[in-house]
Amino acid sequence: MPAYLTRHGTADGPRWALDGYYLPADFSLGAWLARPLDEAYAWLAAQPLGDAADAPLLAPIEDAQEAWASGVTYLSSRMAREAESQSADVYQKVYGAERPELFFKANGWRVRGHGQPIRIRGDSGWNVPEPELVLLLDATGAIRGHAVGNDVSSRSIEGENPLYLPQAKVYDGACAIGPGIALGRADELRDLPVTLRIERAGAAVFAGETRTSQIKRGLEELAGFLFRELAFPQGAFLFTGTGIVPGEDFTLQAGDVVRIGIGGLALENPVS
Repeated sequence: MPAYLTRHGTADGPRWALDGYYLPADFSLGAWLARPLDEAYAWLAAQPLGDAADAPLLAPIEDAQEAWASGVTYLSSRMAREAESQSADVYQKVYGAERPELFFKANGWRVRGHGQPIRIRGDSGWNVPEPELVLLLDATGAIRGHAVGNDVSSRSIEGENPLYLPQAKVYDGACAIGPGIALGRADELRDLPVTLRIERAGAAVFAGETRTSQIKRGLEELAGFLFRELAFPQGAFLFTGTGIVPGEDFTLQAGDVVRIGIGGLALENPVS
């Protein structure tokens, strides 16, 4: 896959790679996202490449960057939230409103990468993965690429009261992004296949699929609202919502393996 960025855990610390080869040790994703779009790609292409990147993958986000998320952007998500919630009208209203639901998900240093364990809350009895297209946004809010994301969530806590959303969404091991970043334009992301497969003891216990064309809002629209009153000098990552929601009879368990595919990218995480 051309123009593909990955981040690796080397003996000398995190290191970025382009198309499978290490970039200079001082390369920073945040610094690249701060460069004007009209010069950024030429500058990236001019970087000297080193050895093949063979160290383990890390989440493709830097410590100082943030991951944010969009909620109720698919009809299936709205219907699932209504079913679980004691305040169903909240989700009906936000699905049809001009303003989208946006919420903070994780600091970069909290995000888990491909192969790293995700977690379920110990005080929640109903927990699910949420497979999502994740946008890479530069310092102006322009879309420069995408990754696969897992917005691990406690449905029981959010369903009890929507004001508990931060506790349902933000905790250790609740956010995974990977395996890397496919650089490209927003037009290339509007109709990608999205798949979710959850395995338990080697057998599939849930599988589902959708397409990013089912997202109700425009990708640029979501990015625009995030950047409306917030500055991200080193760029940001934005989850765009989930269209695959396991039924009320399913909850994640320790030992499960969650596999999410979007386009040509695949993210896999065990549940601890």
